Amino acid sequence: MSIHSNLEKIKNHINDKVTLVAVSKTKPLEDIKIAYDYGHKDFGENKVQELIKKAQDLPNDINWHMIGHLQRNKVKYIVSFIYLIHSVDSHKLLSEINRQACRIRKIINVLIQVDISEDGSKFGFSETNVINYLENFNIDDYQNIKIKGLMGMASFSYDEELIKKQFTLLNKIYQKFKKKFEFEYLSMGMSGDYKIALNCNSNMIRLGSNIFGKR
Repeated sequence: MSIHSNLEKIKNHINDKVTLVAVSKTKPLEDIKIAYDYGHKDFGENKVQELIKKAQDLPNDINWHMIGHLQRNKVKYIVSFIYLIHSVDSHKLLSEINRQACRIRKIINVLIQVDISEDGSKFGFSETNVINYLENFNIDDYQNIKIKGLMGMASFSYDEELIKKQFTLLNKIYQKFKKKFEFEYLSMGMSGDYKIALNCNSNMIRLGSNIFGKR
């Protein structure tokens, strides 16, 4: 199937309150342009250097999402154009984003990443740490940051009940802090598990192979 057909099929099965982030990492500019010309504007990258190159070479009204692990020394290279950083996994990273955003007088939208998996290979705050962090968080200390919600990745598993349990946990944390931070996005669900995520209240999914095909 074509990129057009894949996008149309997915969008026909999700409601208009769900943001579809097309994971374009490693994909050529031509494929991204096909999706863009179809009307899609949200694309996700996980490497800063690749993200910068694509942002320079593609239309400037694309919403670029940083979905991969972000090193603090790379923040300054993307703050001027990034739409949403999904992968804020530490206090130090959030502070650096705020510092760089202040430097250019811009508000940066971010998601706090929570490690809900049992793989031991994911980044993110633990359940206990994120609850403690958000309970004691002083919004006034971060004038150039807007925490828009939470992001998490489930275990790589064929056990749907396990995946559902992990997504349900993230949704529970999301609901606990939704009012305090005026959360908008619960980013969870990738190509193999997004249907489970949607049933657990996800309103932002990150799909790559479902759109662009297998690598």
